[in-house]
Amino acid sequence: MELLSPAGNLQKLLYAIHFGADAVYTAGKHFGLRAKSSNLNKNELTSAVKFCHENNRKIYITVNIFAHNQDISALPSYLTFLQEIKVDALIISDPAIFSLAQDFAPNVPIHISTQANVTSWKAAEFWKKLGAKRIILARELTISEIMEIKVKVPEVELEMFVHGAMCMSYSGRCLLSSFLNARSANQGHCTQPCRWEYRLTENSRPGENFQIEEDERGTYILNSKDLCLINRLPEIYAAGIDSIKIEGRMKSLYYVANSTRIYKEAIQFAEQNSPIPSELSEELNKISHRHYTEAFFDVFDSSQTQYHATSAYSRDYQFIGEIIENKDNDIRVAVRSKFTLGDEIEFIFPERKADFKWQVDNIADDEDNLIESTKPNTIVKIILPKIVPSNGIIRIKK
Repeated sequence: MELLSPAGNLQKLLYAIHFGADAVYTAGKHFGLRAKSSNLNKNELTSAVKFCHENNRKIYITVNIFAHNQDISALPSYLTFLQEIKVDALIISDPAIFSLAQDFAPNVPIHISTQANVTSWKAAEFWKKLGAKRIILARELTISEIMEIKVKVPEVELEMFVHGAMCMSYSGRCLLSSFLNARSANQGHCTQPCRWEYRLTENSRPGENFQIEEDERGTYILNSKDLCLINRLPEIYAAGIDSIKIEGRMKSLYYVANSTRIYKEAIQFAEQNSPIPSELSEELNKISHRHYTEAFFDVFDSSQTQYHATSAYSRDYQFIGEIIENKDNDIRVAVRSKFTLGDEIEFIFPERKADFKWQVDNIADDEDNLIESTKPNTIVKIILPKIVPSNGIIRIKK
């Protein structure tokens, strides 16, 4: 079972691969549904494909907007480019782009995006007959529905989301952002108005705001919980799912790396039909997340997916830096957030057995001057009590 991780920029892509992803999904500067993510320019896309293939990994490119007339003329050259650099698949939701991809990138497999709302075996069969290699299933399916799709359309690969943010709208087909902000979610410009606090107004009482629920904070009536299916991986594996997917191209490098390594380890237990160790679930609580839910896995019940009290993230741990160079136990760190002499910080690595905690007893700036605390966006040097692997990430409990 493939583990597919998000890569909102080139650095996140590198860490996703280092931390165990079998494949990554990313986008170019246009035609993807995460326009606010950094995404990759053509040179970066070329480098990303080369890096993935050198490491025997795959890279899928999202071209999953719903295209308007003005998008059509630019798509052929872009699709031709993606074929030339040998990407492993295109993620598509729009029939127009699907048709163009078959014309201008005929050698690149097509994966049908979750935005296409595939919720039945007949829809999966429809796309297979048109030439799709894989279906990325709608999040609104139960495991029993997924199993039936696999049985009735065994020739097509199935991919499903197992972790990350969800949308209050059916498979992300939302119009709120367009209506309230004139920025289309279906063109990649979602401003997430579903996460805002709402109150009710009445037309004859201008300026008066009424609480929708009896709560002094108002209510986040549209706010979805985050998906987390790590404990259901044995059932997902048994159902014949080909690829499990982590959401989060706009999340931090730390989120991508830590969620990737945890699901990678969990897959090993799923393949043996063993329960997932509780420490893996606990580790997922250490990345930024909203309240977790298993959503529609057992039954189609939307009452289990919304959280009305707040749309704030839970952030018990803070990402404070990454190891960019290590010579034995002498390391250089790119600082993301401040840490100080005396702080207990944690180092995490692709293999959890290498993780360790350390109370900071030395910090030097990049010119070897001793300092008491760090500043974001600087490089510092520290000497650790042990030799550590490469590609480490540093966090601190808040």
